[in-house]
Amino acid sequence: MTLTIRRKITLGVVIGSRAFFSPAPCKDAREQVLAQLEKLGVRAITLPFEATANGAVQSIADAQLYADHFKQHRDEIDGLVICLPNFGDEIAIIELVNRAKLNVPILLQASNDEVDKVSVHARRDAFCGKISVTNNFWQYGVPFTETTNHTSDVWGEEFGADLERFARTCRTVRGLRGARIGSIGARTGAFQTMRYSEKLLQAAGMTVVTVDLSEMMGAAGAISDSDPALIEKMNKIKAYGTIPAHIQPAQIVKQAKWTLAVNRWIEENGCDASAIQCWRSLQDNFGCATCVTMSMMGEELMPSACEVDVIGAVSMYALALASGAPPALLDWNNNYAYEKDLCVCTHCGNYPKSFIGDTPEIGELDVLGETIGKSKCFGAVKGKVKPGPLTYFRLSTDDRAGTVKCYLGEGEFTDHPFPMDGGIAVTRVPDLRKLMRFVTQNGFEHHVAMVRGNHADVVKEAVTRYLGWPIYHHGGEVEPQLFHPNRF
Repeated sequence: MTLTIRRKITLGVVIGSRAFFSPAPCKDAREQVLAQLEKLGVRAITLPFEATANGAVQSIADAQLYADHFKQHRDEIDGLVICLPNFGDEIAIIELVNRAKLNVPILLQASNDEVDKVSVHARRDAFCGKISVTNNFWQYGVPFTETTNHTSDVWGEEFGADLERFARTCRTVRGLRGARIGSIGARTGAFQTMRYSEKLLQAAGMTVVTVDLSEMMGAAGAISDSDPALIEKMNKIKAYGTIPAHIQPAQIVKQAKWTLAVNRWIEENGCDASAIQCWRSLQDNFGCATCVTMSMMGEELMPSACEVDVIGAVSMYALALASGAPPALLDWNNNYAYEKDLCVCTHCGNYPKSFIGDTPEIGELDVLGETIGKSKCFGAVKGKVKPGPLTYFRLSTDDRAGTVKCYLGEGEFTDHPFPMDGGIAVTRVPDLRKLMRFVTQNGFEHHVAMVRGNHADVVKEAVTRYLGWPIYHHGGEVEPQLFHPNRF
């Protein structure tokens, strides 16, 4: 199974030109954008230069030629890059997009004029031409992505960064539109907050695949102690973190069997992410935790949420697609003394080790272990998250509104001490009170997905521009608009 997140991004490339402008920049723009994509490791699909005049699209015939070519590669193309080295032909471009009907993100670039090259034969007028193209996009209901500035140089670093961001946006959109989420076990009865609408997820293109926890425990118990895959899994668990000396070999064997059974089921069902009933049936009836199982999958960019939080798993997957880094699921859990913008985010022990940023301890669940005995609770990944920037994101299904909704923002992990067991992340979010008020007044869950680094721009672009979900971007600049972003 090739995960969407591991697929090489493929972008269709179009050079738009208006015939009575100088054709000279067209060839340069084509070579420059292809070179930028090659540098980024992004595959490009376009017609040969000789297929059209100047290798550009400047007529209905050109548009049809490109549309037919792109249709042949429909399953491969993740997005379109349209470059305007001059004014561009607005009708040819919109006809190409309308006829190809790829329904993928579009990045529209327009080239800079040089102040000393604006004669009749040298001027570009792409600044103006871009507005004409976007007006047609509006008329046809076609969403698109802007470059950092209205115009830019195809060869420049700024446009290279725009392409890199756009590629991650395309990966996020494609990944979410076709995601398969494994739901392992029933929702824990005490956690009514984890209820969600499977039908709303399906309407957004996401499929939930379910399995009973007893089936998984049976599959794990049936694995032979001599299975080579089991021995390999045991070695990976031992190498994944520091295991306290009092942990018995039989506990590691049991944990490895559970992890192997889960991994096999996810592979067989083609799941991109998962959510697992992590307590307490598994501990009572099989005798281990599932935190390290989820942690190791997250490290491999196959995020897994505890407490059967399916929407939490989707939120994690969105961050993984946008960042290419392992995400985690955390509780908004504790205040930090009287610091208004600090809080403590925790979970028992499901964080991927690179999310923590250090070698974790793999021990027992602390809270549940006190109740049922720690011998049944081996498999918790413990550690304090190291300082650094973070992006947080939470999706939720709103049955009353009939939509998926979300909030998003950025902050930082800090090095403030906090003497609590498990996975600990002391977190600073500017104007935290405003965010918590939004969370509580809009029916969001106590879980939130986080990833290291600043990636809110990619998530927001994917969610608002192409998936059409209402979002609150905490601390973000509100885009001026006359209509709701779901207009498309």
